This record gives sequence, structure tokens and C-alpha cells, in this order.
Amino acid sequence: MITLQFTAPPDARTLRWRLALLPRHDETAVRSWQGTRAVAGEPLEVTVRWREDVPAGVYRMKLWASLDGGGAIEQDWPLAVGATSARQPATVASARAGAPTGTAAPAAIASAASGATPSLAAALPPASTTASTALYDIYLGNLHSQTNHSDGGAALDQCSGAQEPQHGAFGPSDAYAYAQQHGLDFLMTSEHNHMFDGSDGTNGAADASAVHALFQDGLRQAAQWRTNHAPFLALYGQEWGVISHGGHINVLNADALLGWERNAQGTLLADEEIPKSDYQALYQHLRQHHWFGQFNHPQRDQFTINGQPLAWSAEGDASMLLCEVMNSSAYSTSTDESEQRRSNFEAGCNALLEAGYHLAFSSNQDNHCANWGASYSNRTAVLLPRSTPLTPSSLLDALQARRTYATMDKHGQLIFTANGHLMGERFENRGKLTLKTAYASAAGRSVAAVSIFHGVPGRNGKVAVISSKSKHTFNPLPGEHFYYARVTQDDGKMLWSAPIWVTQLPQ
Repeated sequence: MITLQFTAPPDARTLRWRLALLPRHDETAVRSWQGTRAVAGEPLEVTVRWREDVPAGVYRMKLWASLDGGGAIEQDWPLAVGATSARQPATVASARAGAPTGTAAPAAIASAASGATPSLAAALPPASTTASTALYDIYLGNLHSQTNHSDGGAALDQCSGAQEPQHGAFGPSDAYAYAQQHGLDFLMTSEHNHMFDGSDGTNGAADASAVHALFQDGLRQAAQWRTNHAPFLALYGQEWGVISHGGHINVLNADALLGWERNAQGTLLADEEIPKSDYQALYQHLRQHHWFGQFNHPQRDQFTINGQPLAWSAEGDASMLLCEVMNSSAYSTSTDESEQRRSNFEAGCNALLEAGYHLAFSSNQDNHCANWGASYSNRTAVLLPRSTPLTPSSLLDALQARRTYATMDKHGQLIFTANGHLMGERFENRGKLTLKTAYASAAGRSVAAVSIFHGVPGRNGKVAVISSKSKHTFNPLPGEHFYYARVTQDDGKMLWSAPIWVTQLPQ
């Protein structure tokens, strides 16, 4: 049996869905199911029967769903059927000086920022030379969560969905303490920007000075936690926008609240005004202030500019750093990383990359309950040069360099290079291009599948797999390209590298 779980906004009435079992690199369905269900704003489960006569192998399970009145999702998950042979590509090199690449041992262990579970370190060849190694420390955290400053922070025994804004039991400092105790190196509490008035609509009686004070208090709590509980990195941000006819964007480093709502006296309930769902205005504002963002759980009908969903803009490209490729259930109450409800947004991220955005992948938990970072084993991984302190500035530097990967397994490591250039880089190339995927597991996992993907920035076409091997050498066509790697472990958990952007020059 296969169980599908859906949540829908209160005004939705009809859900249409289709599920297909596809070959790994083909769109011809091996099995398919579809249906229509009435919804009323409550979580909905759909069960389909699984036939046992599917040959063993690695497949894809693809889901399409739409709601009346707008709203559509597309998700794509690898799926192993029967016994499949696990294989291991070259592992990340040992951190010991002069150690050969491809050693069987996992990468060396560096001291953790949180003092709990050690962070993993990787020795990587810098772009400038292949004769020496540069060491990076890998920090693991969560860049998407809520507290009682908006609609999160509910006690676990009372959490079954979003909270009434500012009525949850726990605030930002509680979230930082919990995440640090559970081994994360960093946590950002990203409060919904339009809920600082205590409402999920518009509160005409709201006091604009109280709205300003609440946002500033969140910044203060994060700064105080960093000072008193280093080296854990506490961050306070905002999740801008609405889902319906919009899309959520996390603003990572703003010191002002952005919004569009006004109280009954016409006073703006934010520090700076950005019209609702005006993404071009948001991008322009971010670029002007040197603020940066993350696309949260992107879908193909979101982030519209001039009627075009997922539209590229120069200001957006300069300001948007990350795309959330996978997250776990926002309303999970798990505290042992066992949450089974997960969502995949690779299709939306790929569409943004094809539109021309330069984005690295992230994986977060969107926690609304009081289990920040503990609902599942997924993390956003950030690489800092060895012995660089984890600070807001150093984290932002790494994100701007797209020196990250997204993982469903906090024990897994993934490094992707192109002719020695590290994931996240942009460079010109002439002649052959060699793409390498390096994987290691501190938990003894092995690899079931490797996929190297290719796309063309600005083409607005389809991202496609060009290799199923950990090393791929070829001559690209002249022009602009991006490549990234996805590794599927033998337990089904996946890791995504940041892309590498290559301008291929004529011979």
C-alpha cells in the first residue's frame, strides 16, 4: 500500500491527484494511479494499492496534485524496488595532509560548533591548483522554522497544525536552546512577516510600534544567544509572502521587517513596505539593501512577475541564494528524527535554475512545533574554510559562494567538482570537462544511485540526467550550462550538491 498525505488551505474544495511509477530516466509510466477528492482544509490521506509484479530496480515515484482555485504541486522521489546492488563512488578525501583521494575512510572529524555531534570536515582541491588541498569544516543546520513570534512554538502535546499567531508556548530563545541541545550547528527562526500584528489576516487594531518592537526583540534574542552560547549560531529572519497566489521567501539577513498590511489608521504594520506578492519589488529591495533570500518549498505556479511564474530577474538573481529542495512536515511532533511525511521540491528548484537563477540547494524542517531540527535527519550543510568561526558573516559568505549541499542524512557528505572547481563556482572552460561526485558516510551507508544533472540557464526547459556514474568526462557544447549531483543512499535518503555553472568556450 502507498499512502499520500495532503494539506490544503481552508478555502479549497476539490483535490485532483495523479501518481506514477516511472523508470529512473524515462517518463513512460510503469504503473499509475489517479483520483479526485473533496477537501475542507483538513489533512487528507489517500491510499493506493501496490502491485507486487514490478521488476527489481531503481524507479521514480512522481506525484502531481492541484486544487480548485489555484495551487499545484509536483514531486519526484527515487524508489528502490526489490533487492538492488549498492555501490560506492569515490569518497571524500581524508583531511590528513597528502592523503590520496578516494580513500575508504570517511572524511576527518572536526570539532563541532555546538559541542554535541561532531561536524564532518572535507579536504578538497581548490580551483587554483590540484597539487595542494584546502580543508573545509562542514556545519549542519536548519534555515526555516517558526516560533511564537508568528504561528509556531506549540508544545508537542498540543501541536497538530499552525498556531494562532503569537499564541504558541515557546519563542526564539527556546528554539535556539532546543536546536543546540539536539546537535545542530545553526538555526534560523523565520517568522511569517504578515503575522507580527498577532493575526493571520490584517489586525485593524494592531499597534505598529508593537510590531516593530517584536521584530527587534527577535533580532536581540538571536544576538544575545550568539554571545552567550557560542559557537552555536542563532539567526532570526522572516518568511515573506503568502502561499496562495504568491510563494514564501525567507529573508536571511534583514534588520527590518518587510510587509504590506496596515491597521485601521492606515499605519504600516512593518518597518518597510513591499506590496503583497510583488516579487520584483521584493528582489529590488533585497538587492538595494544587500539582503539575501531562500526560495521556500517552491511550486511551479509561484513567484510570479508580470504574469510569469518562477520568472527570472537580475535583481532576484543577485539576491536569491538558496532553493529548498526537500523538507519534512512542518507540523511534525517527532523528536527522534523519525518523521515519515516529507516533501520534494526538486522540480520547482530546477525550473528556477533553468530560468537563470544561481541557487544552491537547502533542506530544512519548517518546524512549527517545539522540535526544532529534531523531526527528521535532514539538514542544510555549509562549508567554511578550516578553523573559520561560524558567524553570521562567515555563514553568509559561504551561502553567497553557494558552498553548500542539502542532505536527508546528517551523517552523509557530498562534494561535487568540475575540473577541480568546487560546487557553487562559476567558470569558463575550453575542451573536456570532468565532473566528479565524492560521497562519504559517517554512519556506514553506501550508495544505491548517482545522478549527474545538466541544465541551461535561461532556457526555461528541462533539467536532465547526463550520467549515472560518479565521474563523467565529456565535451560540452559551447554556451552556458549548469550541473549538479544527487546521491541516493542504500536507505533511500538523498543528498544534493550545489550546482556548478560553466561557460563552455569554442575550441
